[in-house]
Amino acid sequence: MNLPANLGIAFSLTMLAGLTTAVGGVVAFMTKKNDLKTLSLGLGFSAGVMIFISLVDIIPGAKEMLKTNFPNRFEWLVFGGFVAGLLLSVLIDYFLPDHVDTQELLHPDYQDPHSHYKLKRAGMLTAIAICVHNFPEGMATFLTTTQDITLGVSVALAIAIHNIPEGIAVALPIYHVTGKKRYAMLYAALSGITEPIGALFGMLIFGLFLPQIMVGFLMAAVAGIMTYISFDTLLPLAKEYGNWHLSIVGIMSGIIFIWMSLIMLG
Repeated sequence: MNLPANLGIAFSLTMLAGLTTAVGGVVAFMTKKNDLKTLSLGLGFSAGVMIFISLVDIIPGAKEMLKTNFPNRFEWLVFGGFVAGLLLSVLIDYFLPDHVDTQELLHPDYQDPHSHYKLKRAGMLTAIAICVHNFPEGMATFLTTTQDITLGVSVALAIAIHNIPEGIAVALPIYHVTGKKRYAMLYAALSGITEPIGALFGMLIFGLFLPQIMVGFLMAAVAGIMTYISFDTLLPLAKEYGNWHLSIVGIMSGIIFIWMSLIMLG
């Protein structure tokens, strides 16, 4: 199989999206509690972008990829890919829940009532959990970009916004224990490193060993992953930081933005 020509762009976008966890580490020490409400808009915006792209663009695109080779089964293959993406996300959550502690995010001055050890462990578990969760996100960004750069940029932007509060969740408990901002920001940055690793996995495994006709199945799986992330992580956190009104404004803004972008750049 011939690999797509835009692998460099796809990998770069995935790298940038992953490293925004470091931005969250910086924001953790620059933002006051009430200012975190702006994240509600941003997370709602990300969810709107990802849900719209998944259901309106990626799923129809996956159907077109599979229709030629599987004229009688392409609908079921796309459905199966979407469900596979959902199940992968559910399994990751089941075996390693996302330990983003909203108490830490909403109350930067919060002190653990039991011990520094417990707080440090919470920060390390959060970092590990985010690493695992970011792996399929990196695959999603990479694979989407290889098929359509415009969509890839939109997905990378949505995931980048989503990664900021994850960086905050890692940085705050580490900072409370060590008292050193550089350590906290370093752990926040490292928690996003699995996104480019996920991109490499997608390139080496899916790109080299799976036939082109299966890319449609994989894109449907990407849509499932992105949809799950939107409903399981982005929307609940958006409500936690602000309120449903801010979240809905963010969602609608994200849908309008990506719809206009696809029309203008299509």
